Amino acid sequence: MTLKPQEKESIEHEIILKTSADTEKFGIQLGSMALPGDVICLDGELGAGKTTLTQGIAKGLAVDPACYVTSPSFSILHEYPGRIPLYHMDFYRLNSSLEVEELGFEEYFYMSGLTVIEWSEKATEILPVDRLALHIRITADNVRLVCCTYVAEKWRNRLLNRENVQKNQKNK
Repeated sequence: MTLKPQEKESIEHEIILKTSADTEKFGIQLGSMALPGDVICLDGELGAGKTTLTQGIAKGLAVDPACYVTSPSFSILHEYPGRIPLYHMDFYRLNSSLEVEELGFEEYFYMSGLTVIEWSEKATEILPVDRLALHIRITADNVRLVCCTYVAEKWRNRLLNRENVQKNQKNK
């Protein structure tokens, strides 16, 4: 029996980010490996580091450093040109998937850039199945614990490659 994409079993693994510099570095790695049409979802409490991670992603996409990446909490969407466009969304002020659809933001998920969505949990029903979902939790010692969830092999391969590169750099 072949599973439909929405029925595939999701894979999870955790990444520990001890400092904001670690968060930015992880973001740079994600941006560097991003491909057109990718969707990365960022969830976690206020102050968890979603925007800091997105700033790192922008660096990894070679967004001009003169473009200061901020959370689009009020405008809901910011676009930044880079190696591929960065579509940075923030659904904090939205209430449902229906609002996302009515505003036409769902179209961005399938465009030629990378879509990064803060507070994506508000629109889970309409998000692409092959997204990378990152839930950031702050631990007691102010460390960020990132739970990575995905069904697509592309994310598994990219994240494992990232870890292998890190190990090789430490061994040098």
